[in-house]
Amino acid sequence: MTTMPEYQRVAVHDSHDMNSSSSVFKAPSHQPSADTASHADLNTNDMYRDDYGSPYPLNDLDAPVIPPKRSRTKKIVLISILTLAILAVVAIAVAVPLVLTRKKNNDSESSSSNSPSSPTDHPSSDGGGGGGKNTVATTGETGSKFVLDDGTNFTYVNNFGGDWAWDPEHPFAAGGKAQSWSKRVGGEEWVWGKDMARGVNLGGWLVTEPFICPALYEKYVDTNKVADEWSLSVAMGANLAKEMEEHYATFITETDFAEIAAAGLNWVRIPIGFWAIETINDEPFLAETSWKYFLKAIQWARKYGLRIYLDLHSLPGSQNGWNHSGKGGSVNFMHGTMGIANGQRTLTYLRIITEFVSQDQYRDVVPIVGVVNEILWGTVGPAAVQSYYFAAYDTIRKSTGTGAGKGPYVAIHEGFQGTSIWDGFLPGADRLALDQHPYLAFRNDHSPPDEMAIKPCAWAISTNQSQKAFGVTLAGEFSAAINDCGLWLNGIGNSKGPECQVWDDWSSYNSTLIASFKQVAMASMDALQNYFFWTWKIGNSTVLGTSSNPLWHYRLGLQQGWIPKDPREAIGHCASVLQSSQTFDGTFLAAATGGAGAGNIDPIQTSLHAFPPATILPSFSGAQISLLPTYTATGAIKTLPAPTFTAAPSAMVGSGWNNADDNVLAYVPVSGCEYPDPWNAVDAPLPATPCTGS
Repeated sequence: MTTMPEYQRVAVHDSHDMNSSSSVFKAPSHQPSADTASHADLNTNDMYRDDYGSPYPLNDLDAPVIPPKRSRTKKIVLISILTLAILAVVAIAVAVPLVLTRKKNNDSESSSSNSPSSPTDHPSSDGGGGGGKNTVATTGETGSKFVLDDGTNFTYVNNFGGDWAWDPEHPFAAGGKAQSWSKRVGGEEWVWGKDMARGVNLGGWLVTEPFICPALYEKYVDTNKVADEWSLSVAMGANLAKEMEEHYATFITETDFAEIAAAGLNWVRIPIGFWAIETINDEPFLAETSWKYFLKAIQWARKYGLRIYLDLHSLPGSQNGWNHSGKGGSVNFMHGTMGIANGQRTLTYLRIITEFVSQDQYRDVVPIVGVVNEILWGTVGPAAVQSYYFAAYDTIRKSTGTGAGKGPYVAIHEGFQGTSIWDGFLPGADRLALDQHPYLAFRNDHSPPDEMAIKPCAWAISTNQSQKAFGVTLAGEFSAAINDCGLWLNGIGNSKGPECQVWDDWSSYNSTLIASFKQVAMASMDALQNYFFWTWKIGNSTVLGTSSNPLWHYRLGLQQGWIPKDPREAIGHCASVLQSSQTFDGTFLAAATGGAGAGNIDPIQTSLHAFPPATILPSFSGAQISLLPTYTATGAIKTLPAPTFTAAPSAMVGSGWNNADDNVLAYVPVSGCEYPDPWNAVDAPLPATPCTGS
């Protein structure tokens, strides 16, 4: 067995009885369905997540990885009476937590913050009327029954001591508790370094991807050249609103949130596209619609005790040229002639999002905002990436102020360069988190599953080092896949070799292979500590009649056994693979969690990473930078709409804007200027007449 040095997982304060065994870790054999099966070399031409500009070889283990528990008669009479009395008491005791009547008014809600029926400390009033004697349940534990918003009868099942909590008349009261060991949403403060984020992504929902929701694309793939949401939106044409909203309404529903909590998870990462806010010019995306479903996600997350990491997954111009950026092809975000303008537009969208989620009604549910997903470091370049990161951070903190509790954590992606290069970036920044996406699938490593199963443990070392030197370090994405097999994983039209049939046919996996993949999953969970599996659900293909990409499908893995039923089973999994020394005791640098000195960044750093940057790849620098087209901050600022509640029509839902003093206007095109196509301007010539804004 290969032994890797220097590992110690972070000490956590989960209340659980799971045994962190340090017995010798031995992964089983790798054969998919028969002991005689062979593992052929796989085609690893990655069109999904890869940065060919990265300096690290794909087979370098130490490199970063690319891309939801008296006389007998008299005695008999006495015993019978006592038995009935005991049963009555038990019945009352059981019924009380499952069916709570709505309070007559807010003044009667005086239980502790740990109670699901207690309101959050903010806002002081949610505007709910109450006043009735309705006996509709507003909280419950496993076995409780209620009716979902869509009218479906539902039985809540949570074997981890979790509960749900939702009072339609008081929609901003404290929410549910995902598990006994997880903090109640709106009632208990999340503490990084003590509390562990165990989550999944809701990929393919509000930003579609062909490999996650193939049926949506299969309808058009033979008659239209669809490859991404841009081309899919064009192909849908007049049916766009109907078909896309049907997808939003059915792909992820309230029951998914309940199931995620029941799976032992307590966070979700939700990718959204900028078109949740608006589109401009000829952008074909369905605008201003997915936000309505994100609002539903906030409500459902609150109800079932989940917290949300909102990830701005798709940016104007595309930050990586991959299909999940909205449009595959060229990179026009912070790159090329329209790079700065696309960056400015994104900064406006980040302000709009931040102002909404920073409101008292929502901030406990959405504690993290990610400013970009998987920016292509090798293409965009370090200077432009870091310039945008500082501008995004600065924009958000000017809106929220600095210090714990003032707005969300700001997450930046490490650009597939590993975590260590970010040590020393913006020291003193207030609650700046680092997001890594380590994937085995794109390493071009043809090792059998039993050998691959130990490799994620190496990530523990860099994760612990990053948490000590940088701050909160998350794994925003990872999977149990060891190769890039799977329908359309690398994009529509990218063929797979015949050997992939063995890996895609999950119904033929034998117990040995399932056990190997479970080892991969648990090694990843233990090493990464605060993580979000990609992804919760893969939709069925209408052609295959089933779901492909099984090792990216958390829900399927739970059912079939390669995902642990209890994620705490992974605790200590890597201890027998790695020797300990690189400990992280759960104590971050003070500024990293909003403590002393938060927001005090060395002026040398702010100058070094000023926006716009001194160079824009592929070829702009010096005086040319001032000639690049830019937008002007003179436009009316949009606000995101708040939800409405039938049972609480007077609820204080917020204006959509948390800080009234944040009155900077939106970046918009300069009137009268002609701009190159912002989605296809990498090498566009500079305008004859400069179009530069203030």
